[in-house]
Amino acid sequence: MIQDKPNRRGLTLVYTGNGKGKTTSSLGLALRGIGRGFKVKIYQFIKSPERTYGEKIALERLGVEMIQLGVGFTWTKTPDEHREALRKGWPIARQAVMSGDYDLIILDELNNALAIDKFPIEDVLPLHEVIDLLQNKPPHVHLVITGRNAKKEIKELADLVSVTEAEKHYYNEGIQAVKGIEF
Repeated sequence: MIQDKPNRRGLTLVYTGNGKGKTTSSLGLALRGIGRGFKVKIYQFIKSPERTYGEKIALERLGVEMIQLGVGFTWTKTPDEHREALRKGWPIARQAVMSGDYDLIILDELNNALAIDKFPIEDVLPLHEVIDLLQNKPPHVHLVITGRNAKKEIKELADLVSVTEAEKHYYNEGIQAVKGIEF
């Protein structure tokens, strides 16, 4: 029996590790939630709105908003550009979670953002605020956090932590990102 929203315990799920499939797993949950009538919202902390992503196109067709808050890979833009994107993006995502308006929110690549060590981010994406969000989110909201290098504090608060492990990858054979598979 599916729990009613007021009585449902929202779960926190973390997908981390160096293997492929973290975002894809979270999108599978989004698809499942949509099928069950969940109101779903997705925020991506690294990906840029300047690029086109197959998952965004598909989700728009289903009426689900996926918002890219980032400016791209950390090596393609300046630290100041990344810091500004995180400074603007984090409050938007946090407010959506705390609003209670959604049944399932995916914070894709949040772990990646929190793991940036090439430039300071604590003042624009404070770990203590992420911890506070996990501890105080509305009780019915399911929250998914993806990305490599999940912080110990986040994993400890999660109800589920799945770690993807790379055993073999076609990148190592010189095959570039494949449209429809990676993006």
